[in-house]
Amino acid sequence: METEVKIAFGSKEELLKITGEEWFADYCMDEENPVIYTLDNTYYDTVDRDLSKRGAICRVRTYREESDENRYEHTIKFGGNVDNGLHQRYEWNVRSASKEFNIDEFKLKASRQEDPSTILEEALEGVDTSSLSPLCRTVFERTVYTFGYGDSIMEACFDIGQIEAGEKSEPICELELELTSGDVVDLKDMADFIIEHTSGRPYNESKFERSLRLMDSE
Repeated sequence: METEVKIAFGSKEELLKITGEEWFADYCMDEENPVIYTLDNTYYDTVDRDLSKRGAICRVRTYREESDENRYEHTIKFGGNVDNGLHQRYEWNVRSASKEFNIDEFKLKASRQEDPSTILEEALEGVDTSSLSPLCRTVFERTVYTFGYGDSIMEACFDIGQIEAGEKSEPICELELELTSGDVVDLKDMADFIIEHTSGRPYNESKFERSLRLMDSE
């Protein structure tokens, strides 16, 4: 189960200002050594958007490396709920040497993970690999810090980039706090603290949902 809080910012400057705040060092456990990725995400669906209609997301994530040796991660997200920026969803992730998403191979590998395979089957019911095609894309730089709050550990992901939906685009400027271990109450309290001390606001739309909205806009 993925558990995270999304906090949106109006500009890159507002978001990055967080790292210079006095309180940042109080909660950040690796202030001098963040992990930085360039992430290129392609979302897939059927022509009739069968997956998105049932609340499922199919994503292939490319980790762009300086060595030009890209890594891929295939993901299905499904179900759960969203409340005041807190996103909780079932999630299955499979590392792959290929960018091509294969449903049967994905199901086989994902069945060994924590979230139940019966729910994964429900998410993908009636959909096969040949019916999937690229729908939209997001490209952004992610800087990841480790936060400690209360009895919990969480990743603080600073995401800056853009959504690409056909010929339309929209900026990404958000902080994702994802619970690694501990209590969701600590996650929410950390998010509330950040919102209170910055210009950020809780955000209920995922990057994929924003992409769909952008695609369907006039």
